[in-house]
Amino acid sequence: MDFALLYWYWIVFGIALVLSEIFLGSFFIFWFGAAAVVVGLLMLPLPDMSVIAQIIIWAITSTTFAFAWFKLIKPLNTDKTKAGLSKEALLGEMGQVLQAPNGEKRGKVRFPVPLLGSNEWLIISQDELDIGDRVSVVDLSGNALIVEKA
Repeated sequence: MDFALLYWYWIVFGIALVLSEIFLGSFFIFWFGAAAVVVGLLMLPLPDMSVIAQIIIWAITSTTFAFAWFKLIKPLNTDKTKAGLSKEALLGEMGQVLQAPNGEKRGKVRFPVPLLGSNEWLIISQDELDIGDRVSVVDLSGNALIVEKA
């Protein structure tokens, strides 16, 4: 019995794999589907390609696409913001004292750019601060910033 895979088998198979990714969400099967579509498109000018050659091209293309995604493209897509990391977003920021801390009473600082949605924050400091001093955030304590004179 002679077995042949036609170009449209590969294209339909590829589209089915790509569409299955909607339900799975792993973004891995997508590359097998894309490779199947590539094999189907390669068969248009080469209709007499053997089944073994088709499968080898599909395997190599699938591996290449998946490798390129996980090693080259996906790392470029990592989130480099500090969203959700309040402490890391605040450390090192410079602001100006609006109200100096006095004993147990917390002071207030204003930043030139709002940090985490607010440009004024309560502060705690071991240093003697005066209104107008520049301070740098060194830590976070509850809803107040621990600062030191810059």
